Amino acid sequence: MGIMEYYTPTHVYFGKGAENKAGEVLKGLGVKKVLLHFGTGSVKKSGLLDRVEKDLDANGIGYTELGGVVPNPRISLARKGIELVKSEGIDFILAVGGGSVLDSAKCIGYGAYAGGDVWDYYCGKRKVEGTVPVGTILTLSATGSEMSDSSVMTNDETDPVYKRGVNTDFGRVKFALLNPELTYTVSKYQTASGSTDIMMHTLERFFHSGGGLDMTDRLAFALLKEVMDATPKALSNPEDYDARANLMWAGSISHNGLMAVGNDSRGDWSCHQIEHELSAEYDVAHGAGLAAIWGSWARYVLDTNRDRFVKLGEGVFGESDPVKTIEKFEAFFKSIDMPVDIAGLGLSFDEAACRRAALGVTFQDARTIGDFKVLNTEDIFNIYMMASGLK
Repeated sequence: MGIMEYYTPTHVYFGKGAENKAGEVLKGLGVKKVLLHFGTGSVKKSGLLDRVEKDLDANGIGYTELGGVVPNPRISLARKGIELVKSEGIDFILAVGGGSVLDSAKCIGYGAYAGGDVWDYYCGKRKVEGTVPVGTILTLSATGSEMSDSSVMTNDETDPVYKRGVNTDFGRVKFALLNPELTYTVSKYQTASGSTDIMMHTLERFFHSGGGLDMTDRLAFALLKEVMDATPKALSNPEDYDARANLMWAGSISHNGLMAVGNDSRGDWSCHQIEHELSAEYDVAHGAGLAAIWGSWARYVLDTNRDRFVKLGEGVFGESDPVKTIEKFEAFFKSIDMPVDIAGLGLSFDEAACRRAALGVTFQDARTIGDFKVLNTEDIFNIYMMASGLK
């Protein structure tokens, strides 16, 4: 077993009213002017943005707004944010929203810090050199961006559209204000999609090559079971504080590195790469896309290491049959109205669409993906075919 780093510098404030600490925390950091970055209006309609701005006013902190972030956040809006940070003398970016807002805020921070084309970081031409600091008031339990080192952006200025991610310790935000009450108004579909994303961040790390720690595996089982218990409760009663709190904290720890401590790799991440092609081209919800792909991926790679699937099934369901374990995960996804195939996303894939998507994942056959099982273009094509009911 090699050396595994665990680095989580984000200061988390968790509980009712956590968002009310924004001005105090920013003032303590010596911040003079903030870029308030948010989505398409829900934080305005709810009154949250107004409350945050009054808090900033009370603490003598200036601010400029930039809304308009959408799911699968666009590089074109981030470019506007970069110019605002530079022209307005902004020294801090506060993301008020979910993972897409956070990803966009991180992107703005990278681009404003160093200049040049920020997309270069996402396509691997340059390494991130630093960032304008970022913090968040989180309104959605899903991506774990509030404690992760990752940012994923969609380049809407190219044809075809590309979705790429970058991982860097500069992506660790300064603070995260987590009030589960702010997720009460999240729709059922987005709640379910977010829960699926949380589960997948854990599963991606569970499926790795090489050695690992039993304790980390058991933490993964506990997290998966908690999400599967809390999600139906949050769907049936959106204002169930305990359910929302458990989902919010699960989202954070599923993606902050804890679920990979002791593993010989960061995990597999094939499902994320395969899904990114779907959400980039067809703009599907990320968690829903993961649910649509996971079962086909699992069946395709099962014989790589059946014992790993056995351990997962026994730890989560008390089930030793790996095929039944895959079916039980799919049954859960169905129970929360998540799709388990591409048709469930409202898409109709033929063989040509599967081939085009597979080539997109491998950058036109220029790379492989995965760690549990390394996948080439033909493997990915076969998974898309399975998920499309063509194999």
